[in-house]
Amino acid sequence: MKYIYLARAVLIVALVCVLPMNARAQRDSAEIVIEWNELLRQNLPPTAALAGVRYYAMLHVAMFDAVNVIEREYTPYRVRLNVPSGASTTAAAAQAAHDVLVALIPASQATFDSALAGNLADIPPGLARLGSNVGARVARQVINWRANDGWSAMPPPYELPLLPGLWQPTPPTLATATFTHLMNVTPFGVITSTQYLPGPPPTLTSEQYTADFNEVKELGSATSATRTEEQTLLARLFAGIGYGLSPFALWSNVAREVVRSEELSLIDAARLFAFVAVSMHDGLQTAHTAKFVYGLWRPVTAIQRAEEDLNPNTAPDGTWTSLIPNPPYPAYPGNMSCVSASAARAVANVLGTDDFSFSITWPGVAPNVDVTREYESFSQLADDMARSRVYGGIHFEFDTRASQANCPRIADFIFSRRMRPLDD
Repeated sequence: MKYIYLARAVLIVALVCVLPMNARAQRDSAEIVIEWNELLRQNLPPTAALAGVRYYAMLHVAMFDAVNVIEREYTPYRVRLNVPSGASTTAAAAQAAHDVLVALIPASQATFDSALAGNLADIPPGLARLGSNVGARVARQVINWRANDGWSAMPPPYELPLLPGLWQPTPPTLATATFTHLMNVTPFGVITSTQYLPGPPPTLTSEQYTADFNEVKELGSATSATRTEEQTLLARLFAGIGYGLSPFALWSNVAREVVRSEELSLIDAARLFAFVAVSMHDGLQTAHTAKFVYGLWRPVTAIQRAEEDLNPNTAPDGTWTSLIPNPPYPAYPGNMSCVSASAARAVANVLGTDDFSFSITWPGVAPNVDVTREYESFSQLADDMARSRVYGGIHFEFDTRASQANCPRIADFIFSRRMRPLDD
């Protein structure tokens, strides 16, 4: 009989030892962050447009805080909770992601429900329940935080007089300005949308304006004879013309490559994705705010109406059109350039270096085939994204330089104040 009791005791000890190991293995699974990021990409409504960056930011703030309130390695991004020990961090992250995305994209709830069930299936039920409760609590706080953040406000009209240098609706659609309310949205990390506002663009008679005017006129024309095949490809890749990868998804893919290459833990993966997402959000908001502060015309308007700019070195071309379509808002500074510069700095801040070898694949939309490009640094990718807008004919070079000079400060500000190691 004593041997039976001894065997039972050994079994109990074994179970006690195994369960923490299972929980630890779940905590270390960074793939859960990548999975839910991809679920958002696949289910993001086409109508979201620029608002898609808000979805990414909410998702990843919730996932980070859900893990962090359990592991307590960093200062919280937003949510502080006292939670019971033993909760599964994987369950917490998955539940937080599920609840945020269901709130944002209710039409895809069945997809999200199925993904969550799969995530929880291999976690011991007790630990899964504790983790799910934590994730649900965090998600509620994040959803409530952003419920009245200004994204759903009615965009005010934006019209400027027909004066040289001022933005006007661009052909062929002549669409009125969109997302004019974005300057009033609550930022995710910076204090205000004007905190890192760039200075004004160059005057229409300056040497800088003249040089950049003539460059985009030559390189960005729909019928350019000097733009190379490589430059044309870059313009189309980053504009999503014939290739299916948005800037927000692109930088998520960069974060994914870093997570897997560096074998980041769950909490560090969640932290990286959160920094990238909120830096893109606030970068986009900063650049878009500046657009409506300065109201600069697009190259197509500038070139067609160059006889009005009082600059003898800018010749008009009334039939000039850009390679890629113009977005319906002013030119200066560049949104794409700011998003990419902010995201590049966010990843570099987490890694402690800008140097990192990675590849990006753009899925081709038939008849185009997939395109893969190799990069040696995050800033190299950001540079390509910025220059692509000149090749596409929708930005002056000074638009992109203003964003590249200014927008890394957004990521630096957020990195210095959020999700800091507790032993700092």
